[in-house]
Amino acid sequence: MPSNQTNGHTNRRQFLQAGAVGAGATLLGRDVAAAQAPALSKSKRPNVLMVICDQLGLDAIGAHGCPDVHTPNLDRLVRRGTTFTESHSTSPVCSPARSSLMTGRMPVETGVISNGRPIHPSCPTIGHRLADAGYASVYCGKWHLPGAVPRPQDGFRVLPARGGQGDLDDTVVSHTCEAYLKGRSRDKPYLLVASFLQPHDICFWGNHVGNRMPDKLAFEQIRDRLPELPPNNKSRPPAPKKLDAIVCDRFNDEQWRYYLYIYARMVEMLDADVGRVLRAVEQTGEADNTVILFTSDHGDGRGRHSHVSKWYPYEESVKVPMIVSCPGRIAEGRRDDAHLISGLDVMSTLCDYAGVDPPEHGQGRSLRPLLQQKPVEWREYVSSEHHIVGRMLRTAQYKYVYYEDDPVEQLFDMKADPWEMKNLYRDAKHAGVLADHRKLLAEFQSRLRPIEPTPGPAKPRPKPRPNQQQRPGRRTS
Repeated sequence: MPSNQTNGHTNRRQFLQAGAVGAGATLLGRDVAAAQAPALSKSKRPNVLMVICDQLGLDAIGAHGCPDVHTPNLDRLVRRGTTFTESHSTSPVCSPARSSLMTGRMPVETGVISNGRPIHPSCPTIGHRLADAGYASVYCGKWHLPGAVPRPQDGFRVLPARGGQGDLDDTVVSHTCEAYLKGRSRDKPYLLVASFLQPHDICFWGNHVGNRMPDKLAFEQIRDRLPELPPNNKSRPPAPKKLDAIVCDRFNDEQWRYYLYIYARMVEMLDADVGRVLRAVEQTGEADNTVILFTSDHGDGRGRHSHVSKWYPYEESVKVPMIVSCPGRIAEGRRDDAHLISGLDVMSTLCDYAGVDPPEHGQGRSLRPLLQQKPVEWREYVSSEHHIVGRMLRTAQYKYVYYEDDPVEQLFDMKADPWEMKNLYRDAKHAGVLADHRKLLAEFQSRLRPIEPTPGPAKPRPKPRPNQQQRPGRRTS
């Protein structure tokens, strides 16, 4: 991100280092009294709208400090609710992270340790939990656990939408959700999961277009609008081999800036579709009785540490938006900088607002006390999983990264080094900090209930070469 202010926005460093008010709450354009108003008591159970997107980093929207995008709908959601700036994915990979959002358990506990695996039958989803409590439990959009849409046993009624890339699918999802909200029977409250693909399309752009990136800018007229490079674009701190292996060295500076420009446009596409769904909630007259939670499964490299896509424990991949809104129930225009939040917390939070106990053995915590600004003892750290064998643990000041059978560990001081450019794991002054974080990670791992991974996607049979003879009766595909 640029190092200076642009177009009235603050940049990522300024956003993350902004001062806190009280227990880490900063007001965003509202007076203190309004933001600290107590939650209203309502006898009517609230509707629940859970909006998930794919590959959106925490600071990739305007209200979170990005000067390169125009996101009026997401910015308005931030102004109308509470946003958590220390929100972390449980895994920077689609399916594992989504399994945690749906169940409140870590990927090793859902069986979804990599893409294309189903949630283990022993893990109830938020769809099951709220449906059993009398909610209309509805899903529309990307599922990826493992298929394009949930199966009947996953706990949801499925609204039809196509599968594919975000620029083809997301508009269908938003229109379908709009139609459901305006036409549904109101005999029971609803849980609607609206799951969008954007800005995940940057994967296709980076993997395909990026491999044949033109030497000259394709559209000269946008040159002066290309985003600035992040300060850690060339940073290569000592890292485990699996992290070194995914560094992208094929882009020059201008091509990196073009990559960021394309990503920003995909974020704006997401914003338009999210806006359609939010307006539909308002048009039904039920906005003050609808808890809206917006988050992402993981972020995107965006040129930081010369990375594209995801799969690593750096901030750009594991930090995701977590915005919760409901007029009268949740303080508006408030930012929580103090509490470490996890994708695990989605299940417990939504169950809490629905008046339902979360499933047994869940690892998450309800955000409701924080949203209502009540004093509550909170966790000391959050954790995430990477490449099956990697683990990250984040405390208030430090981030620790460990990969099995790799001699290189990582330790970053996130207060002094928010761009993660100085690995301190061999710094003698931090030996005690490193030892403490090793212990905390071991403690967290000891509390988990790992299960056998669920079946992964079947590997396709290799197709024969054109001149290869086939035995009678043998299948060729």
